[in-house]
Amino acid sequence: MDAETQQRVEETVLEILNNSNMEETTEYKIRKSASDKLGIDLSDPTWKKFIRQVVESYLQEQQAKAEQQEEEEEEEEEEEEENNRKRGEKDDDEGGLIICRLSDKRRVTISDFRGKTLVSIREYYKRDGKELPTAKGISLTTEQWSSFKKNVPAIEKAIKKMESW
Repeated sequence: MDAETQQRVEETVLEILNNSNMEETTEYKIRKSASDKLGIDLSDPTWKKFIRQVVESYLQEQQAKAEQQEEEEEEEEEEEEENNRKRGEKDDDEGGLIICRLSDKRRVTISDFRGKTLVSIREYYKRDGKELPTAKGISLTTEQWSSFKKNVPAIEKAIKKMESW
């Protein structure tokens, strides 16, 4: 097993691995495909052992990449939560995300209710150290919020018109 052939086999095996569905492929299929592609008999135990090492190394590398990506995603989520806290956004006592406080008793929150995201503008009261929502307010679905947001310029125009009377 000369170094040049070994290099070609490794490159071919890695190419096959990169283009394979890892849920369906087997070491045998990879070895057979590399053998056909290179025109070399890779069924010798020495080649089998070498290909197994290449495959195991590849799988370990893929696992490490997946773990790295997962860690980066977790760090991004933590960073986003920290940024939300810095901007004054935090979770309320009911599990919603506080976007802003309009006054001591009124605030805008985003929450999930029965699988739907709601934007709520609501008054709150304190009981046992917790801030709880009152019935006084409104909760909008994301579709309703989009419609409202689209019409904000018209609302602002009407406000200016009324203020100039």
